[in-house]
Amino acid sequence: MFGAKKNFGFGCMRMQMVGDEVDHSEFTKMIDAFMDAGFNYFDTAHVYINGKSETALKKCLTSRYPRESYVLTNKLSPSNFNSNEEIRPLLDLQLEACGVEYFDFWLMHAMNTELFDKYKKCRAFETVLELKEEGKIRHLGISFHDKAEVLRQILTEYPQIEAVQIQFNYADFEDENIESRKCYEVCREFNKPIIVMEPVKGGALVNLPHKADEILRNLKGGSNASYAIRFAAGFEGVFMVLSGMGNMSMMEDNLSFMTDFSPLNSEEKSAISKVCEILKNQDTIPCTDCKYCIEGCPANIPIPHIFKVYNGKKQLKENSTSSDYLKAVGDKGKASDCILCGMCEAACPQHLKIRELLKEAAEEFEA
Repeated sequence: MFGAKKNFGFGCMRMQMVGDEVDHSEFTKMIDAFMDAGFNYFDTAHVYINGKSETALKKCLTSRYPRESYVLTNKLSPSNFNSNEEIRPLLDLQLEACGVEYFDFWLMHAMNTELFDKYKKCRAFETVLELKEEGKIRHLGISFHDKAEVLRQILTEYPQIEAVQIQFNYADFEDENIESRKCYEVCREFNKPIIVMEPVKGGALVNLPHKADEILRNLKGGSNASYAIRFAAGFEGVFMVLSGMGNMSMMEDNLSFMTDFSPLNSEEKSAISKVCEILKNQDTIPCTDCKYCIEGCPANIPIPHIFKVYNGKKQLKENSTSSDYLKAVGDKGKASDCILCGMCEAACPQHLKIRELLKEAAEEFEA
């Protein structure tokens, strides 16, 4: 479908770095292994790693493989434009950065109620449809982070949308904030192919609490990531599941179970249900480390890093101390430096009450 050879895609947001630069050597090896295994779908955005995801794809993928051999998705991110006049130049910039003449998909990024209004006011849908007619993009899609009824409204108003990317994993399936199942059902209602993001919830479904981890290990059938990704890929209508593989080890593990994909069996589904019950009782922050909250933070607070230390202490898997917290903060703002502006909460795909959580972290580590 849409030129993708299989239902597993390479998400290029969390990449192995050498200092402040993408590790091009590792990325090249990963791309070659991915392509050699018969996969060809790549996902990026201009906001990923401050544009370095795009340029790494140019160096390691698009300059080395024929254009028709891969599917490349990019995004129209709301932080990159504030008027209709900025949309076309942004696309041209992205095409040049990636070294291609067209994108297979251009997704309207991080769509929610507020941003839907922005996209409409800037006539983004109309412009993207014009760009499709001109051949600069092949398919119009959206990357969605809101409730199911908002998705229904968007798909009703713009039936030209060809695919929907949603956050979908077993931990969020019945979550009242994410509404993974309900959003999935809306996509099926409108017969829209589904692209899955965050199948392992930013690594949270890999680094499970001890009791949950033990349940999956007792299956003796694969890694924690394998159960999460296969859960998502097993649903009807899901044409692509993305994984943000950061190194060759992750790549090799994912290829081992997705090359000849099989859905979860009844025993594995039962184990996943038990894991979900354990996760519901965890007093931790469901942060996926997407870093959307960091962009534009007036106090320059490394929010995901702080939440990771906080979770480590809550789970008792790590003896997180104030020194760990200070290392996580580094030369950036502390949790107590939050000015309560709310920009982070508006950007958070998980709809976390970040201001309250930062206050808790400050009380935990700065007292």
